[in-house]
Amino acid sequence: MSEKNVVDAFNNGGIIAYPTEAVFGLGCDPDNEDALRRLLKLKQRPSEKGMILLAASYSQLLPYIDESKISQDMRCSMLSRWPDGITQLVPKNNNTSSLLSGRFDTIAVRVTSQPDVVSLCQKINKPIVSTSANLSGQEPAKTWQSLDPALTNKVDFILKGNTLGHTSPSKIIDVLTGKVIRS
Repeated sequence: MSEKNVVDAFNNGGIIAYPTEAVFGLGCDPDNEDALRRLLKLKQRPSEKGMILLAASYSQLLPYIDESKISQDMRCSMLSRWPDGITQLVPKNNNTSSLLSGRFDTIAVRVTSQPDVVSLCQKINKPIVSTSANLSGQEPAKTWQSLDPALTNKVDFILKGNTLGHTSPSKIIDVLTGKVIRS
């Protein structure tokens, strides 16, 4: 991977296809409203559904979270589930774009150990938006070679790494209630 090119693409509002734990994801800068709109349009995803933030560390997620609503016990439980394969719904802060959170007062977040994503998030010093690399309703790609040409022709950079080999999308847990939303 050319790290300079992927960082440049991210910093310039580009859409990036990249490997996650189980499937390929599409992402962009969570603070770039134009990039978020472009990603939703490319994926044909309704904005009210929201998207995930994928990070190398919990601290990268803090600008998007209202930590005052998470008790110490909840925080300990949340942190014990990471890294990998578990997306958690946490209270969003007031500055978090509704393009990220959708119609919800929570935001979906995950800390990963996928090396390409960890490296990118460390270089940009923030999380990357994550939504599966497929048009809404279609099967997500599990390799960069199987990405839909309708997407690859419109993304700005493809990180040609490998997923971590998980066989199903991430489990989703609501941090405040402990309820499993998707198993």
